[in-house]
Amino acid sequence: MAGRGDSSVDCGCAVVGQAGGEAAATAQRRVLARTASVCPVCLGPAPAERVAVGDTVLLVKRCPEHGEFSVPVWRGEPAFTGWVRPKIPTARRGPGTERVLGCPNDCGLCPDHGQHTCTLLIEVTQRCNLRCPVCFASAGQGERGERGERQSGGVGGEPDGGRSDERREDDARASLPGDDPTLGELVSRLAVLRPRAGDANIQLSGGEPTLRDDLPQLVTAVRGLGYPFVQLNTNGLRLAREAGYAARLAAAGLDSVFLQFDGPDDVATARLRGLPLHAVKVRAVEACAAAGLGVVLVCTVARGVNDHCLGDIVRFGLARVPVVRGAHFQPVSFFGRYEGFGAPEGVSGGVCGDAPGVVSAGADDRAGVRTLDDRREAARITQPEVMRAVRDQTGGLIPLSHLHPPGCEHAQCSFSGTFMAHEDGRLEPAGGACCGTGGNGGSGGKGGGSGAIDPAPIPAALGAERARAFVRRQWRAPEPASAATAGTVGGMPAAPRDDFERFLARAGRRFTVSGMAFQDAWTLDTERLRGCCIHVAAPDGRMVPFCAWNLTSAGGTPLHRNGAPIGVGCAGDGEGSEGAGVADGGPIGSTEGEGA
Repeated sequence: MAGRGDSSVDCGCAVVGQAGGEAAATAQRRVLARTASVCPVCLGPAPAERVAVGDTVLLVKRCPEHGEFSVPVWRGEPAFTGWVRPKIPTARRGPGTERVLGCPNDCGLCPDHGQHTCTLLIEVTQRCNLRCPVCFASAGQGERGERGERQSGGVGGEPDGGRSDERREDDARASLPGDDPTLGELVSRLAVLRPRAGDANIQLSGGEPTLRDDLPQLVTAVRGLGYPFVQLNTNGLRLAREAGYAARLAAAGLDSVFLQFDGPDDVATARLRGLPLHAVKVRAVEACAAAGLGVVLVCTVARGVNDHCLGDIVRFGLARVPVVRGAHFQPVSFFGRYEGFGAPEGVSGGVCGDAPGVVSAGADDRAGVRTLDDRREAARITQPEVMRAVRDQTGGLIPLSHLHPPGCEHAQCSFSGTFMAHEDGRLEPAGGACCGTGGNGGSGGKGGGSGAIDPAPIPAALGAERARAFVRRQWRAPEPASAATAGTVGGMPAAPRDDFERFLARAGRRFTVSGMAFQDAWTLDTERLRGCCIHVAAPDGRMVPFCAWNLTSAGGTPLHRNGAPIGVGCAGDGEGSEGAGVADGGPIGSTEGEGA
């Protein structure tokens, strides 16, 4: 971790294989742009630069108290400078927070934010029936027995279907629903935000949302507010274990399941989730298929843990089209809870089982055991590395030229490609970026190759509108007709009877490969944050960009999750309807006009 004053911390930025070592690397350093960030230690403001060293781009920043930090944010092709999708910033809808402390402290949304809401995420519980070594929300914090075992608890008992006989008193977070916001509170929060969020897609998250027995009623209530799409972010345990549960959610109006799915076997799930759960995940997919719910497989990618498994995950999904609508990869980010696993010394991939076991924070720095900081950076993987892994591990089935920057959030935040999945295993590109706005696929713009599209700026609001429409169209299960209205033969769709049915059948076989690189205290770039379109519906009435909401210091202190920073207030709409005040006594009201 950083020292004081003029100290410098290099978080894995060495360029491997360069002749001349450190001198050569220094000579190749080139400042691409200046931006702003935060200090990972104190979360205070830190001026930052994007610095190119060979084909690696570092975010380099300096805290006046804790020194300099550098961390890779981009490694290799597609080229960082070509991965662009410029947008014209769009003013927020309605009131929000004041411009007081600067980004990222003023989130809520402040007048400097440049993108409308595509997905509005609401945390419906902090309880969880797992205690994953990696967790945005640090959910299930009380679920560790005095001997250090992870306890499952909660709905469905143990992963093997047995009863949790070893659960202890400190395993309370999975069994105290009184900690949850009430159904009325959640519905009221989303009702108040409806004018500002517009036709945002809703994601129900947590903790583990299925621990709420009133989840079907919540889904129905959210649809009743006019939100056009409702998705469940879940580990899938209850879907797999409780007969009829997926059907109840579908009947209530649920459209899609964002299913935690970290690998093709138990090795990766045991490392990332603390338990071998692959069979449970497969049963969850089957339950969703029976209920007519679309499924997106969501993989947290960590170097040396499951970065060699991405092609297998794509193939798993393709074999289950049309119920599986896509595979979504999220490079591991370090906020909330992270318990210190990383790649073994000198290994950047290979067999999952080769990596060392989980090491808890605070473990002694014994010989052969890395410090928590070193292990964190060993596990870090950048977005282009994930893209190349998908390309290579699918045998070129998904070339880089068919993966595009987003038309909604900042270009450096994500990638996507949409394909037509043929029965013989072929993939045919089915358009440009996920939002229908194109992008140059990292080829450098006009004339840059088969995937090149001239990246003319578009209004950010248009990108958000197209992204919302794409998610609603692609991530919910196709209508029964699109699996061929002629019915089924042996449980599989029958052959289409005419051109119209053939069109519907093809539409149902669209499959999306996408990824999103969330920012933590080391990688946070305020330019990226101001373009965020995934906003959390905070209990105090604010809408906070996802990465800012989850941002925690190296010591675990959150910036926003416990309430707004002192001095940041939520502006009212003139009628006192914008929620309860702000934690820490922050002022209510704003001098900013609507849409400022």
